[in-house]
Amino acid sequence: MSGHNKWSTIKHKKAKEDSKRGAIFTKIIKELTIAARLGGKDPESNPRLRLAIDRAKEANMPKQNIEKAILKGAGELSGVSYEEVLYEGYGPFGVAMIIKATTDNRQRTTSSIRHILSKHGGSLGEVGCVSWMFDNVGYITLKSEKSEEEILEIALEIGAKDVKYNSEDNIYEIITEPKDLMSIKSQLEKNGFTIESAELTLLPQTTVKLDAEQAKSMIKLMDALEDDDDVSNVYANFDIPNAILEELE
Repeated sequence: MSGHNKWSTIKHKKAKEDSKRGAIFTKIIKELTIAARLGGKDPESNPRLRLAIDRAKEANMPKQNIEKAILKGAGELSGVSYEEVLYEGYGPFGVAMIIKATTDNRQRTTSSIRHILSKHGGSLGEVGCVSWMFDNVGYITLKSEKSEEEILEIALEIGAKDVKYNSEDNIYEIITEPKDLMSIKSQLEKNGFTIESAELTLLPQTTVKLDAEQAKSMIKLMDALEDDDDVSNVYANFDIPNAILEELE
């Protein structure tokens, strides 16, 4: 799971840069629209929408823009019709990848993603070729002075599936059912924990460790995919040791 968390950290830094130039707004609007269409406009019963609203607020998106996107998704306002598409394939070095896109033109998006993968040593695969390697979960990270046993006891008591201590990054990783993510996050906060991150994600069951040169190539591919306006998320099973990651930053 450490590879997943490291890429999340890289993305978070990148999102801050994107928000300064407004590039992230388009992706957030698409996510708000899709989340509301798939799960309804009430964030209390729609964890995906709640996360999208939180992300919009972090990016300082105006409240009226958020509300407008939600209403469009719920079918109460007219606008562009988006669909969510999942692509599966491989990056270089045998890294498994799942790419989530939100698009109003599937043909354009498929062509773009195929081109990006090919340019960076990857390839688009058939549906199901790598999805079996990933678990659909809620994922929370936090730091705490409490022991692993204490945190495990609290987390399991409030409904978490598992707790891992990532010694390299000095964080605890809390795994939940997707539907339980927001309630468990809230209960952890009530127990005095400060949440570092919370997201719905696809976690790889196994990872591919990359060396410095491989990591450089992989991050170029991830950046190219994330820079595509239609790509909303990229999941991959690579792992980059901290020492190498720090050099690349």
